[in-house]
Amino acid sequence: MDLEGQGRIKQAVEQAGAEDVVAVLGANSAAAVEMTAMTLKSGDPSYAGPLTGIALGIPSYHILESEIVGQIDAAVYDRELALSALAMDVEQVIAPMKAIRDGGA
Repeated sequence: MDLEGQGRIKQAVEQAGAEDVVAVLGANSAAAVEMTAMTLKSGDPSYAGPLTGIALGIPSYHILESEIVGQIDAAVYDRELALSALAMDVEQVIAPMKAIRDGGA
């Protein structure tokens, strides 16, 4: 997550709060989703951005996690996500996010 994105999220949370907020991510890299999930839950781990030291507690999910896929219309999934699901190791990408939600970071 870049510094500008952190700033926009910080501003939105300051205005509306973080209650009832979840993040749905779509990157195909485990490292990218892990860093973003850590930042949204516990603050910027690089200590470089606006969310440094700010634990928002926002849980993150990947768009291809079963909890999210189950809420997507089948036609939309087939058109927008099915190819990505075939092209990547979904379990490898979502594992860090699950660990963070379950108490990591």
